[in-house]
This record gives sequence, structure tokens and C-alpha cells, in this order.
Amino acid sequence: MQSDTLTLAFVAALLASLATKLWLATRQMRHVAAHRDTVPAAFANTVTLAAHRKAADYTLAKGRLGLLALALGTTVLLGWTLLGGLDALNTLLLNNVQPRLGDLGYQLALLVAFVLIGSLIELPLDWYSTFRVEQQFGFNRMTLRLWLADLAKGTAVGALIGLPLAAGILWIMGHSGGLWWLYAWLAWVGFNLVLLVLYPTVIAPMFNKFEPLPDEALKTRVQALMQRCGFAAKGLFVMDGSKRSAHANAYFTGLGAAKRVVFFDTLLQRLSPGEVEAVLAHELGHFKRRHVVKRMVAIFAMSLLGLALLGWLAGQSSFYAGLGVALNLGAPNDALALILFMLVLPPFTFFISPLMAHVSRVHEFEADAYACAQADGRDLARALLKLHEDNAATLTPDPLYARFYYSHPPASERLAALPAPATA
Repeated sequence: MQSDTLTLAFVAALLASLATKLWLATRQMRHVAAHRDTVPAAFANTVTLAAHRKAADYTLAKGRLGLLALALGTTVLLGWTLLGGLDALNTLLLNNVQPRLGDLGYQLALLVAFVLIGSLIELPLDWYSTFRVEQQFGFNRMTLRLWLADLAKGTAVGALIGLPLAAGILWIMGHSGGLWWLYAWLAWVGFNLVLLVLYPTVIAPMFNKFEPLPDEALKTRVQALMQRCGFAAKGLFVMDGSKRSAHANAYFTGLGAAKRVVFFDTLLQRLSPGEVEAVLAHELGHFKRRHVVKRMVAIFAMSLLGLALLGWLAGQSSFYAGLGVALNLGAPNDALALILFMLVLPPFTFFISPLMAHVSRVHEFEADAYACAQADGRDLARALLKLHEDNAATLTPDPLYARFYYSHPPASERLAALPAPATA
């Protein structure tokens, strides 16, 4: 592989993915704006024009922010690679850190510096999204103090988890020969499985309060549903999601005996007991149809292929030269290889997004069908309508944009497959 060939391939993939993203984003915004003032006929009796317009405006606001994020991300990617940013950072740390902390210390410092710089660049957009876009449409309930506290805790947790993992992967890369990628994959899979067990009881409570579901009638109803479905969970909990956002949700978390059901308090405030049961039945459908296991297997398989590819690329000098980085002569190149791979992989894998989105939408239809068999499908339809309205999800997405990106079917398609809810 020649460095010039890799450079051209990278630039071509970047331009193709950028052009496609811009085309799809502008299609979506034009389509939503064109249908802003008319509620689709299927929702004329259930969604008000004011709610429909709010969803359109919210979609357009997020779309504009997304275009800004796309421009920034592309600029940063080119800055790190072909414009020499990563090479300059590597040279600085190689000259000043490696003599003091050794090879592993230098490589960890490179990874930490790369992540911190990237996070600082993205921070203004995150702030704007929270305190401008989400605030404007009534979703944000975070204070600046809570936002900063979350940022500090997230950084600390990321360091406590990420640094040992990174050190382990780098050690494996340097001491396991040509099959290092296989051993690194095994370590990564094991780490993720352990994290699934620890997340509900150790990590999540650092950010939110989780209290046992207090509504005894609802608890009895939910437990009866889980018993019918043959599902066991360690507990039913309510999370104080309202302290950060008005968006509502419910989810399962954990693995094995550590599984638990979590309801956002905003969800319980908005939905009736029957609707909560139907939403939970949908989530149970994902487990009964083994969607969670299938997704985990797919992710692990793709990560194995990715690490195998990296195992080959890391030994090619043209991989570094073609992406604007000079090889280290007196220190390992493992951290450099990891960073470069993370940077350049997305433009090449972008075009498999429609396939992944399609599989996810199929899973959603299957989970809906399961929910209709275990609960009242009309309750599920009512719940989905409320959640669409409360989350200001547009009812009129561009069809091609939805096919490319949407992990959930558009509301019109999803509700058409369910029993029609009674109108108020």
C-alpha cells in the first residue's frame, strides 16, 4: 500500500461521506419546513397544529446545529490528519514526556491529550445544544452548575475506566506479537461485559437518583407483565430524569442477574398505567426476540474485524505517512495507530449506516408486535403518540433521510402497524 494511495482513498471517502451528509441533511430540513403548516391526515385528530409546528421547528433547529457540527468535525479531522495536528502533538509529547515517563507513559499521555483537545473543541456545541436549542423548546432543565458537575464527573469516570483499559490494550499491542489484535479484542469484550454488570449499580447512580417504583398498583401490573413474558429483573426503579430534561424514556440495563427496569419520572408523569405497561412490553420484546444479544454479537464481530484490520495497518509505514504522521523511530507507534484508526474509520464505514438503521427498524416493528400480544396495542399507540409529541419528534421526515438514519420507524409507518388509538 502506497501512502499516496491511502491519502487519495481517505480524501475520496471523506468527500463522499461529507457530500452525502450535506445532501441528506438539507433534504430533511426542506421536507420538514415544507410540511410545517399541515398536520398529516393520519394524525389530524390526535396531534394539534401547534405541536406539529413545534416538532418541525425543533427538527430544523437541530438540523442547523448538526450542519455546524459537521463542518467543525470535518475541519478537526483534516486538522488532526493531513494538516499535521496529530504529528505536531506527537512530536511535542515524544520530546517532552517519553524521556520522563517511558514508552507507556508517553503513549497514554498522547491518548489523553488527544481526547481532551477533542472534547474541548466540541464543548461549545454541547453547551449550545443544551442551553440554547433544548432550552428554547422547553426541554432543558439543567443548570450551568449541574452541567459543569456532570462534565467533571464524566471526565473523572472516563479517566478511571478508560486509562486502565487503554494501558491494557497498549501493553497487549506491545507484548503479544502479530496476534495482538485478537488478544486485545478478547480483553475489550470482557471489559464491556463487566461494565454492563457494574453500570446500573456503580456508574449510573453517580449521575442520577434511582428509587424503587413507589406506585404499588403499577408495580403489580408490571410484575405480572414480566412474569407472563418470563423475564426476571433485580428491581423496578424510577430515575430523576426531569432534573436534566423533559424528554421521557424507559429502559432495561445490566446483564444477567443485574438486570433492572428503569422508568424516567417524566414518563410516569405523562403516561397512564396501561400505556406504561405497553411501553415496557415493547422493551421486553427486544429481549424476547433476542435483539439485545444480536446487537451485541454484531458489535463484537465488527470490532474484531476492525482490530484485525488495524493489526495489519499498524505495521504499514504508509498508513502513517498517508495520513500526515511521521513514524516514531525511538518509541512505539501503537497509540498513534489507535488514534489514526479511530479518526479515519468513520468516513469509510459511513455508507453501511442504512443497513444498520434498517435492521434496527425491523427490530422495532418486531418489538411492537410482541407488545401488542402481551399488552393492549391501543395503549402502545397512545403512548407513542404522546412520546412523539413530548419529544417534539417530527411526523414528516424526509423519506430518504429516514431510511438512511432512523433507527426507529417514522411515526406514520409505526402507528399504521398498530391498532388505532381511540381519540379523546
